[in-house]
Amino acid sequence: MASTSVKDDGSRIPKGQKVATDFDIPKPLIKHGPARIISMVNQKGGVGKTTSTINLGSALAGYGRKVLLVDFDPQGALSVGLGIPVYQLEKTLRHVLVGEQIPARDVLVKTQVTNLDLLPSNIELSAAELELVSEVGREHVLKSALRPLVDEYDYIIIDCQPSLGLLTVNALAASEGCVVPLETEYFALRGLALLTQTIEKIKGRINPDLKIIGILPTMYDPRTVHGREVLERVEEAFGDKVFETVIARTVKFPETTAAGSPITEYAPNSSASKAYKRLAREVIAKLS
Repeated sequence: MASTSVKDDGSRIPKGQKVATDFDIPKPLIKHGPARIISMVNQKGGVGKTTSTINLGSALAGYGRKVLLVDFDPQGALSVGLGIPVYQLEKTLRHVLVGEQIPARDVLVKTQVTNLDLLPSNIELSAAELELVSEVGREHVLKSALRPLVDEYDYIIIDCQPSLGLLTVNALAASEGCVVPLETEYFALRGLALLTQTIEKIKGRINPDLKIIGILPTMYDPRTVHGREVLERVEEAFGDKVFETVIARTVKFPETTAAGSPITEYAPNSSASKAYKRLAREVIAKLS
């Protein structure tokens, strides 16, 4: 089996191609909206969902797109990763979904990145999942909350919790597509079948427009045989559903979390920053 080659900018050459696709720099937009709603989803934790949400969102914003990130994980890692002191906030996404059901616009937080906004969350969101059980149309509560904001953004990216519970179902019901970050490690690969089955069920029963935009290989280490073999198996199993962009391991990611900044801002010339900028161009190309 030929080894998959991944370059410094995260590009790989898919089977059947002689060179990696060169995704063009996107043209500036004359107007914004309506937003393409994307869920970043995988029921396994530690695969790079939050990191990818932050940095894909920042890279899209860097190309002049207006982006809203939705922290839909009670751990609040997305909010913390953007430097937001979530436990000092009086209102979070939980107050939009249940209880007072205040407008999402009243909870919006501007981040340090131009064109990038956030709907923050903290541990209170875990209570919302229990409260949603008794709601009428419980699978569509998030979709209803986001509806007034859709025309103001180009992309809305939802960072899902590592489970396939009601919050994740809400995210998938609100989305036209999902990105599946997949750590290039054997045990991460095993859970992918269950996730794809869940996505198909939601597509069949709740959201017929839902699709997998792409599977995103993350935490890739080209120095290990294991990493290369897992990447090749993913390519063989899912073909063109696998993004051409691969996100490699780097010590920079923990540093950016501590700094509360995307890597595209913290280390703009790093290989990881280049990879997420390439991913943003690939996402724009896939959804255009």
